[in-house]
Amino acid sequence: MRALLRSIIAIAALAGVALTLLNQVAAVSFEPVGPGAYVAGEVLVKFKPVYSAQDRTVTIASRGHAVHADLNQPGLVQVKVGGGQTMEQVLAAYQNDPSVEYAQPNYIYRTTAVPNDTQYGQLWAFKNTGQTVTNALTQPPSSTIYSTNNPGAPGNDMGIEKAWDHITDCSSVVVAVVDTGVKYDQEDLAANMWSGGPSYPNHGYDFVNNDNDPKDFDGHGTHVAGIIGASGNNLQGTTGVCWKASIMAVRVIDATGSGTTANIVQGINFAVSHGAKVINMSLGGGGGFDAALSDAITNAQTHDVVIVVAAGNDGVNNDAIPTYPCNFTQSNLICVAALDQNYALATFSNYGATSVDVGAPGTNILSAWAGTNAVISDPLTSGLGWTFATTTSGGWAFGTVSVGGTSTPSLLDPPTYSSGQYNNSTDDRAYKAFDLTGVNVAVWQVSAAINVVNGDYFRTRYSSAGGNPFPGGTLVSENTGVATFPSIRAAEFDISGCISASCSLGFQLQSDAALTDRGVAITRFAINTLTFSTTSYNTINGTSMATPEAVGLAAMLRAYNPQYTFADAVNAITKGGRATASLAGKTTTGKAIDAMSSLAYINPPTGLTATVQ
Repeated sequence: MRALLRSIIAIAALAGVALTLLNQVAAVSFEPVGPGAYVAGEVLVKFKPVYSAQDRTVTIASRGHAVHADLNQPGLVQVKVGGGQTMEQVLAAYQNDPSVEYAQPNYIYRTTAVPNDTQYGQLWAFKNTGQTVTNALTQPPSSTIYSTNNPGAPGNDMGIEKAWDHITDCSSVVVAVVDTGVKYDQEDLAANMWSGGPSYPNHGYDFVNNDNDPKDFDGHGTHVAGIIGASGNNLQGTTGVCWKASIMAVRVIDATGSGTTANIVQGINFAVSHGAKVINMSLGGGGGFDAALSDAITNAQTHDVVIVVAAGNDGVNNDAIPTYPCNFTQSNLICVAALDQNYALATFSNYGATSVDVGAPGTNILSAWAGTNAVISDPLTSGLGWTFATTTSGGWAFGTVSVGGTSTPSLLDPPTYSSGQYNNSTDDRAYKAFDLTGVNVAVWQVSAAINVVNGDYFRTRYSSAGGNPFPGGTLVSENTGVATFPSIRAAEFDISGCISASCSLGFQLQSDAALTDRGVAITRFAINTLTFSTTSYNTINGTSMATPEAVGLAAMLRAYNPQYTFADAVNAITKGGRATASLAGKTTTGKAIDAMSSLAYINPPTGLTATVQ
């Protein structure tokens, strides 16, 4: 028996199966490890009440065994068994002894790995009990709960608690979050960041600002990182798929949520060259086939790296309208759709029978956040601090424009925007000061219809010193030869350089003596601010949230079986998933990710035999 067990253990070790127990658990619900799981060389013997301790000792010694412990339960003794006997033989001998009431193996139990994190009950993706997910701890105010199938059906989750019985520590596998950066000192992430050594003391790199401080100025990347690897069982916040992790922060997206091919390619290559074996890219676009990005993914494949990407949030078929990187075809790539709490395809989720691989929970996902958000909005009506200046008559004025059939307060130039044209040879300015002290990030949001002829200009500027930002200040945008009416275009500008007590934001319409056009209508004006915090969390929706769940699972698989290649991990996630009706014909597999099923999808070692002695 012992020889057989030794052979099994040797095979398991070669397959990378962890046989040791993890103590990073909190709940006290117990269950057996599995059939035949007991302490080798030990049995528990319950003697009948009439037999004394001395009688018990004599009986045990007569069999060549020894008392290991009296278990403080009448007649129950822990016995160490001598060599040369199988468990079956030992048990049969004691059970046939008239002094013995019963004998049994000393079974091994372990705690069911449910973490003690304070918000674990809201993490339906990990444990769906049919709970209603609330918005109580979320920021920013614009975050909304996805009401469809909230609550959902119990049991529709990743099946991860059983997997946690086997592994919670994925820190041997470096996971790169190629995103908006990571708030690496957030309370649930600080202990699980990649150690980049002296060259990368802030756990990664920023390809937006080209420095080694990939701090998150948005929140998205921090949220993604928390889903993958928020510290588990630490009595605070949430937990990630991996309770322990090694998260590399790679900032390629700026504070407005935009990034370039150049930044993303550099980010992927940085991650690959610095040891990442799994990369999360919760980003996408529909700009057409991107050869440079494709090459970077191929390079990652060559270096045995799994890349997991988001399907997109437009509710469209990616087979018909390609979204990259989802629609790339490299074998190291997994594309993930979003499911709701009833495991229906989320209404916003993209899909594709040949382009999207699996689904994962992607609605009402609570995770770490970079800080506290607030919105400073302006109603664009008179008497609220705006200053107007012009070199001709007219210029900027308050009025209304029809947006979607609704009359919307707006800032207009000319005042007769709907029916007239702006003046020739004019320089029209409108500006207002805002107090942005105390915040760390400011993003200016503007929606406008812009119609200016070539050679005339519509500009936006800011000045941290207040007053008129024209002609000085910092130029944010400049448009000429643009005609959008009747469309309203939205834009976001990072104005973090304007954080002061008197940040002045302004618009300028400047024309020459030639032709004119309809002008400009500003229909929305707001400033989104972020104040850094190490204790913030947020509940948001998206395929961006489904993606890191699959990433965490890939890290778990590769940590559990270090021999796994990228192909092994991809196969375990896709083939080991759970058949889900809403994904049939919508993904290549028709499956949702399932942690325990994937963990059980272990490639057996070859060339090994077990000999029973």
